[in-house]
Amino acid sequence: MLIHSSVNPGADAHPVVCEAGPGAHVSQHLGRVKAWGLWLQDPWFPGVVASLLLDYSSAVQKFSQTLQSFQFDFIGDTLTDDEINIAESFKEFAELLNEVENERMMMVHNASDLLIKPLENFRKEQIGFTKERKKKFEKDGERFYSLLDRHLHLSSKKKESQLQEADLQVDKERHNFFESSLDYVYQIQEVQESKKFNIVEPVLAFLHSLFISNSLTVELTQDFLPYKQQLQLSLQNTRNHFSSTREEMEELKKRMKEAPQTCKLPGQPTIEGYLYTQEKWALGISWVKYYCQYEKETKTFTMTPMDQKPGAKQQGPLDLTLKYCVRRKTESIDKRFCFDIETNERPGTITLQALSEANRRLWMEAMDGKEPIYHSPITKQEEMELNEVGFKFVRKCINIIETKGIKTEGLYRTVGSNIQVQKLLNAFFDPKCPGDIDFHNSDWDIKTITSSLKFYLRNLSEPVMTYRLHKELVSAAKSDNLDYRLGAIHSLVYKLPEKNREMLELLIRHLVNVCEHSKENLMTPSNMGVIFGPTLMRAQEDTVAAMMNIKFQNIVVEILIEHFVKIYSGPPEESTAPPVPPPRITARRHKPITISKRLLRERTVFYTSSLDESEGQYYSLPSS
Repeated sequence: MLIHSSVNPGADAHPVVCEAGPGAHVSQHLGRVKAWGLWLQDPWFPGVVASLLLDYSSAVQKFSQTLQSFQFDFIGDTLTDDEINIAESFKEFAELLNEVENERMMMVHNASDLLIKPLENFRKEQIGFTKERKKKFEKDGERFYSLLDRHLHLSSKKKESQLQEADLQVDKERHNFFESSLDYVYQIQEVQESKKFNIVEPVLAFLHSLFISNSLTVELTQDFLPYKQQLQLSLQNTRNHFSSTREEMEELKKRMKEAPQTCKLPGQPTIEGYLYTQEKWALGISWVKYYCQYEKETKTFTMTPMDQKPGAKQQGPLDLTLKYCVRRKTESIDKRFCFDIETNERPGTITLQALSEANRRLWMEAMDGKEPIYHSPITKQEEMELNEVGFKFVRKCINIIETKGIKTEGLYRTVGSNIQVQKLLNAFFDPKCPGDIDFHNSDWDIKTITSSLKFYLRNLSEPVMTYRLHKELVSAAKSDNLDYRLGAIHSLVYKLPEKNREMLELLIRHLVNVCEHSKENLMTPSNMGVIFGPTLMRAQEDTVAAMMNIKFQNIVVEILIEHFVKIYSGPPEESTAPPVPPPRITARRHKPITISKRLLRERTVFYTSSLDESEGQYYSLPSS
């Protein structure tokens, strides 16, 4: 590992960079980071690909416009259905092409957000930031070693005060250098780890968009075949028939004339008047005057700019649909009489200033405005213990969750109010009357109870699965031998202290019940592992290495849930976990997911039909 922390008794804690780090591992990882940056700068990845797709799509759309503008001329004053089909065929072709190309254009335009921007941001922000950290590291190192060199040449005959001052200066620079080196190495490691998903995810999203676009083409091909057959019949009939009954045309004209045309005049606005809007510009913030109208029935908020400069492009009224309105907190802005609204058409909030407090009340009443909610952070509690009161709390939480909320979507993932969580914990763990609280009280919703349970487990003086076994559990989860992984965790569970094992069994049994309702609550063993991995396990020291092992903690909890029956049916045959994977002819090993080696599904073969005029029948030819 590149970074670890050490604490010496009686001395300040300093981050220490391993000796092998800067000399070997750091330079190696930095070289890889630079290589990734150059790869992401390759002009063929991925901008040119999107540009070529865009050029092709634009050419097809121009062809579609030509078809759309083409007009057929017919002799006579009526058209048969077949003639109408023929007359409209080019427009249908154009619509079909537009539908395909609109999807493709959307896919190409989305490529900027899905693919190009994320990769470019990763290159500029993460890799660029790494370069900045490198410069700072080198600069601080040069300054430190230069100062150290001068310090070593100081004469011992100098005054004691001068020597002490020099020592303090060296210690200060050493601390700065250690901090800079820690930031530098950590940034390299962060880039190395985050590239796994920050680079693959955008490409995956782009490919998904591309395949969705292609699937639309397949669906349109299937839909096009009946239309093609009908159009071919119309072409054949047109060769033989040039007239049709007027009744059908009259019927069509009648239906067209009967199409309702309605026009609804807007009602009077519920409230109207002048408001000032906060608008952010590149050079700062300005307040612009608008004449505003609000219609409560339709929730339509109309803004007409009033301070338009002569000669500038005049802006018309802007209609927005109100989502909610809330009074602006006084301490959050230096203007008076302000309130915020959110609309469907604009992202974020719009800050408005009324003309007075009374005027603001009128606007908020018309818009059903709300008062702001003030949240206070949860107060720090003392460490909790795994005692009788704690067991009682966990059992009560589990009972109410499984009785009333086990099918709640996002159970345990959706957090409750910090204020309510703190209130519940303070009431239950009150030293005067611990455990004397009714969980069926309407004040305690499911989110509050689940958040309180997680908070209690995370604040135990020692995690449920103990510090002593943490390293062994993580090591077992890292094994690629599935049999050894399960056997080792099974064995380690029975090394836990009795009360810890009892609490773990109580919790895992509950999580199994939750996962059995995953169709309703969408919480799978994998999801529960992500939530309870850091809750039931944690390293004794918070280091970068410990943070990197959280994903293996999640795997441990996931294994406990999936193999609950086997693990808690009794201890393994051996009381200790085997030091090496158990011997077997062919060990079951975890295999990476693959798509290239999958069994190919039978694909649909499309055929191009052509008309055999000599026999008046269709025959099919395989499309090349």
